Amino acid sequence: MELFDQFRGIIGLAVLVGLAWAFSENRARHPGWRWMLGALALQGVLALLIVRVPLVWEVVGLANSAVSAIEQATLKGSTYMFGYLGGAELPFALKEGAQPPLVIAFQILPLVIVFSALAALLWHWGVLRWLVNGLSFLLRRSLGVSGVVGLSGGANMFLGVVESPLVVRAYLDRMTRAELFQVMVLAMATISGAILILYATTLRATVPDAVGHMIAASLISLPAALLLARLLVPGTPEDAQTAVEQDEPGLRYESSIDAIVKGTMDGMQLFLAVIAVIIVVFALVALADQALGVLPLVGGEAVSLKRVFGWLFSPFMWLLGVPWGDAQAAGGLMGTKAILNEYVAYLELAALPEGTLGPRSLLIVTYALCGVANLASVGLLVSTIGTLCPERRAEAAGLGMKSWLAGNLASAMTGAWIGLVSWGG
Repeated sequence: MELFDQFRGIIGLAVLVGLAWAFSENRARHPGWRWMLGALALQGVLALLIVRVPLVWEVVGLANSAVSAIEQATLKGSTYMFGYLGGAELPFALKEGAQPPLVIAFQILPLVIVFSALAALLWHWGVLRWLVNGLSFLLRRSLGVSGVVGLSGGANMFLGVVESPLVVRAYLDRMTRAELFQVMVLAMATISGAILILYATTLRATVPDAVGHMIAASLISLPAALLLARLLVPGTPEDAQTAVEQDEPGLRYESSIDAIVKGTMDGMQLFLAVIAVIIVVFALVALADQALGVLPLVGGEAVSLKRVFGWLFSPFMWLLGVPWGDAQAAGGLMGTKAILNEYVAYLELAALPEGTLGPRSLLIVTYALCGVANLASVGLLVSTIGTLCPERRAEAAGLGMKSWLAGNLASAMTGAWIGLVSWGG
């Protein structure tokens, strides 16, 4: 039975790929078994290399030190601006047994602003562009994607749902439908650098080396996103022909100061958006729980939205490799992520009582939640593409929910792979 639990994720992978094929626009046309098996193998190799090879994990883990440095630097600004609410020394004595207050808006979220400014500066200096182009080259050579799709895949490792389309804005009007969809799915299945730091900081007490796991999750999800995108919207041989020219405008800043200022403003918008989303989502959950509270008790407990999500998604999480005893809690988190918001799901994960999820289940859930595919992101992505290329607004809107489905399936595939390679953990 333990062996079956370890390798149940193989069944989960088959089910996830089957779901994508079932919802395909053209089931008779798929990328080919050889390419599909190659994409799956690439995902598995990445999972093994990153998580199981000590040297590779140490390199990825260096990001934890970098994030700690950014966090300490951010604390200087937040304590100056917000005082003890931002993490400065308390001006009063705490009651015995009490913990210092953790104010998310003033102690954690300012990281988003600082990292956004740093990312813009590194992009202007060419550091991020070099990394994006390198990752784009690897995607083109390994999976045979077009230049524009490879560029988008590289950009999504560092930039968010709004910023990453700016990198390929010059190509939006000439992309094929399949390429446009691949760009959308890549945005849904990964998380940006600023969000990565936010999520990792939230989980640092729950998931050891959280930054490394977040980076690994986005990397491992890239092949899955492309596989699922090609299954859902198959396309034609011409879809791998849109090349990238070096002199296209893309994302540019006039100077280092311009990059810092614009990056800060973009980070501020994200900072306010995260606060607004958390307030609204928690309010909606509270309203839903009040409405569900009129139903009869189930198992001696009131029906809640989290319990409903748990019931709906627990078989899904079980297929990914989560033991059935942990599947209810894991399913509730996955439902929160897919329907409401992944950061709210991570906040709930961080707040779970110790021992609710086993070590392996914790890793599977952490990776399965690592993507921005939720209903709000669909609207944000469609509106961004529609603003940059108005003539493709309707087409992007028609692909919106498909990209949501593919993004969630991609991060779930990553969770399944982590379960497969996490033997003994």
